[in-house]
Amino acid sequence: MRWTLARTAALAILIPSFALPFAHAEKPGEVNIYSYRQPYLIDPLLKEFTAETGIKANIIFAEKGLIERIQAEGRNSPADVLLTTDISNLSQATAAGIAQPVESEVIETSVPDAYRGEDNMWIGLTRRARVVYASKDRVDQDTITYEELADPKWRGKMCIRSGQHIYNVALIASMIAEHGEAWTEEWLRGVKANMARRPAGNDRLQVKGVYSGECDIAIGNTYYMGAMLTDEKNPEQKKWANSVDILFPNTSDRGTHVNVSGAVVAKNAPHKENAIKLVEFLASDKGQEMYAEVNNEYPVKEGVPWSALVESWGTFKPDPISLNEIAELRKTASELVDKVGFDEGPSS
Repeated sequence: MRWTLARTAALAILIPSFALPFAHAEKPGEVNIYSYRQPYLIDPLLKEFTAETGIKANIIFAEKGLIERIQAEGRNSPADVLLTTDISNLSQATAAGIAQPVESEVIETSVPDAYRGEDNMWIGLTRRARVVYASKDRVDQDTITYEELADPKWRGKMCIRSGQHIYNVALIASMIAEHGEAWTEEWLRGVKANMARRPAGNDRLQVKGVYSGECDIAIGNTYYMGAMLTDEKNPEQKKWANSVDILFPNTSDRGTHVNVSGAVVAKNAPHKENAIKLVEFLASDKGQEMYAEVNNEYPVKEGVPWSALVESWGTFKPDPISLNEIAELRKTASELVDKVGFDEGPSS
């Protein structure tokens, strides 16, 4: 009995500690945001949201652990909205039981079905394309396909980050959806054989590899180009970015693989109505246009203009496959990465 009372008391002490950053979460007119997206990427949008609605936006940023944190907080969680990137994290949040369905005509009108989870358990807010960065000096072609990445003509000329990174797992899942598991396994072996070195680093460092001459082509997300060209703290990266062209794979047939950043409304959101208003704002014309300008990403809503920088990269056809199908194939894709020893490098 004493142990039970002591344990209960300890839990009573622990639970409020999760909510410390939101000490006034019980007040109306607020929305509490847990974000994997860095504050500078979304602060301008939150300020505009507050200016339009009067709703105060409180935010906690972390690079990892927010889904687990919301789980641990349970019914006592102050979180209203989780902002994150990639279908991997969005589907993980749904599988973890921390999301709730959202009924909103605004969201359903603004965000295409391919970029929303079943019952709007997650909502895509921006798009990014998985593209090929090609050396301006050493690559004499302006089109490419993902299938071509396994062509021996690229032997020793490709840089790519870990095959187990969520961006690449989603790309591989899209190849399984298009070609089947057996074909994709052989394709992965071909891509592995074409690597200039063992997979390492983030998408920016793959572009650096092209700049330095380590490789001729690299795989990365489009918004990294914007980040490198506009990062005043790292001017060297502008040289990396200016050394490559962006090739949008398969834009003349099925289309280029597209992933999203997005949001879920927390299952135990104390300010559910305000949470939905925030997601609706982010999916609105104003929110989408601001997202495009600040993040150098593509709007999910049709008709919203791209930023001038993003538009300068050219148009492309996005692969219409639903990200829900991509999510279902992620486990198989990850298993294939291990099966072929992708991350061990080209000589293994």
